[in-house]
Amino acid sequence: MPAEEPEKEFVEVDDVIQLLCDISAQKKMKAALKRWERGIVVGASTLSLGLVVGLPILGGAVGGLLGALVMIGRFQPIALILNKLPPEEQRKLFNKVRAMIEGLESMDTYELTTKVMEDDNLNKKLVEMLENYFTTELDARVKYDD
Repeated sequence: MPAEEPEKEFVEVDDVIQLLCDISAQKKMKAALKRWERGIVVGASTLSLGLVVGLPILGGAVGGLLGALVMIGRFQPIALILNKLPPEEQRKLFNKVRAMIEGLESMDTYELTTKVMEDDNLNKKLVEMLENYFTTELDARVKYDD
């Protein structure tokens, strides 16, 4: 009997967000939200999680929301902000990446990471997409630390 190959796990939203976190960390990208309304978008996911899970978490959720409000105007690593985005915002980013990378649905995480890291042009396009997302969708300022 031939050995069975392990089932291939295809790229999911979390995989793409992690890839974008890695790229933004590599480029040392930071963002500062300009308006308090956009900070609420980041903090709302923490609050909604607290409401779903239950009252004991509510204090942490409210603290997370207040923390998001405090970070307005302060530069934070983009990777940190990406991980705090609500699922629907993460899905938007996933769809943007999917539109840029042909065959994304049939790749696994390793193939995606390899493709992006070996293709300077694609890497650059993803950085530009991230910067555009932060400046237009989140009304943030983006900077690159050296």
